[in-house]
Amino acid sequence: MNLSVDLIPQFKHKAPEGYSYEVEEFKRNVFSIWLVSHRKFDYNNGKPTRTIWGWYNYKKCQFFSPVNSTTVGKEVKFSDTRPWTSMPINYQGLEAFFV
Repeated sequence: MNLSVDLIPQFKHKAPEGYSYEVEEFKRNVFSIWLVSHRKFDYNNGKPTRTIWGWYNYKKCQFFSPVNSTTVGKEVKFSDTRPWTSMPINYQGLEAFFV
Protein backbone atom coordinates (compact mmCIF):
# COMPACT_ATOMS: atom_id res chain seq x y z
CA MET A 1 0.00 0.00 0.00
CA ASN A 2 1.52 3.33 -1.08
CA LEU A 3 1.17 6.23 1.32
CA SER A 4 1.97 9.91 0.96
CA VAL A 5 5.26 11.34 2.19
CA ASP A 6 3.09 13.98 3.92
CA LEU A 7 2.64 11.42 6.71
CA ILE A 8 6.18 12.29 7.81
CA PRO A 9 6.14 15.93 8.98
CA GLN A 10 9.95 16.02 9.44
CA PHE A 11 10.48 15.08 5.76
CA LYS A 12 11.20 18.48 4.16
CA HIS A 13 12.74 17.44 0.81
CA LYS A 14 10.97 18.22 -2.45
CA ALA A 15 11.24 15.48 -5.05
CA PRO A 16 13.66 16.27 -7.91
CA GLU A 17 12.09 17.11 -11.28
CA GLY A 18 10.59 14.01 -12.89
CA TYR A 19 10.53 12.13 -9.57
CA SER A 20 8.15 11.63 -6.66
CA TYR A 21 8.27 9.96 -3.25
CA GLU A 22 6.26 6.95 -2.06
CA VAL A 23 5.98 5.67 1.49
CA GLU A 24 5.19 2.07 2.43
CA GLU A 25 4.91 0.31 5.75
CA PHE A 26 8.10 -1.76 6.00
CA LYS A 27 7.98 -3.26 9.49
CA ARG A 28 6.24 -2.42 12.70
CA ASN A 29 6.88 1.28 13.45
CA VAL A 30 9.02 1.69 10.28
CA PHE A 31 8.14 3.26 6.93
CA SER A 32 10.24 2.78 3.81
CA ILE A 33 10.62 5.91 1.68
CA TRP A 34 11.05 5.35 -2.06
CA LEU A 35 12.20 7.74 -4.78
CA VAL A 36 10.19 7.03 -7.95
CA SER A 37 11.39 7.97 -11.45
CA HIS A 38 8.62 8.57 -13.97
CA ARG A 39 10.85 8.17 -17.04
CA LYS A 40 9.89 5.36 -19.37
CA PHE A 41 12.39 2.53 -19.73
CA ASP A 42 12.17 -0.41 -22.13
CA TYR A 43 13.47 -2.99 -19.64
CA ASN A 44 10.40 -2.62 -17.42
CA ASN A 45 7.79 -1.93 -20.11
CA GLY A 46 7.49 1.77 -19.25
CA LYS A 47 6.56 1.34 -15.58
CA PRO A 48 7.95 3.78 -13.01
CA THR A 49 11.34 2.81 -11.56
CA ARG A 50 11.88 2.94 -7.79
CA THR A 51 14.94 3.25 -5.61
CA ILE A 52 15.06 3.23 -1.83
CA TRP A 53 15.59 6.67 -0.26
CA GLY A 54 15.70 5.42 3.34
CA TRP A 55 13.59 4.48 6.34
CA TYR A 56 11.70 6.38 9.02
CA ASN A 57 10.82 5.06 12.48
CA TYR A 58 7.62 6.94 13.26
CA LYS A 59 7.56 6.02 16.96
CA LYS A 60 11.05 7.45 17.61
CA CYS A 61 11.01 10.08 14.78
CA GLN A 62 14.34 8.79 13.42
CA PHE A 63 15.62 8.48 9.83
CA PHE A 64 17.85 5.61 8.72
CA SER A 65 20.06 5.19 5.66
CA PRO A 66 19.75 2.10 3.45
CA VAL A 67 22.23 -0.74 3.21
CA ASN A 68 20.15 -2.10 0.33
CA SER A 69 16.44 -2.10 -0.51
CA THR A 70 15.58 -4.57 2.27
CA THR A 71 18.07 -3.71 5.03
CA VAL A 72 17.88 -0.73 7.38
CA GLY A 73 21.25 0.93 7.99
CA LYS A 74 22.51 3.44 10.53
CA GLU A 75 20.56 6.36 11.94
CA VAL A 76 21.15 9.65 10.12
CA LYS A 77 20.27 13.26 10.86
CA PHE A 78 17.77 14.58 8.34
CA SER A 79 19.94 17.66 7.80
CA ASP A 80 22.67 15.34 6.44
CA THR A 81 20.39 13.80 3.80
CA ARG A 82 19.72 14.89 0.22
CA PRO A 83 16.62 14.67 -2.00
CA TRP A 84 18.16 11.70 -3.84
CA THR A 85 19.16 9.54 -0.85
CA SER A 86 19.59 9.43 2.92
CA MET A 87 23.02 7.78 2.60
CA PRO A 88 25.64 10.08 4.14
CA ILE A 89 28.53 11.31 2.02
CA ASN A 90 31.77 9.73 3.23
CA TYR A 91 34.53 12.17 2.37
CA GLN A 92 38.04 10.65 2.24
CA GLY A 93 41.41 12.38 2.54
CA LEU A 94 41.59 15.73 0.74
CA GLU A 95 37.87 15.67 -0.07
CA ALA A 96 37.11 16.37 3.58
CA PHE A 97 39.44 19.37 3.54
CA PHE A 98 37.54 21.08 0.69
CA VAL A 99 34.07 20.67 2.12
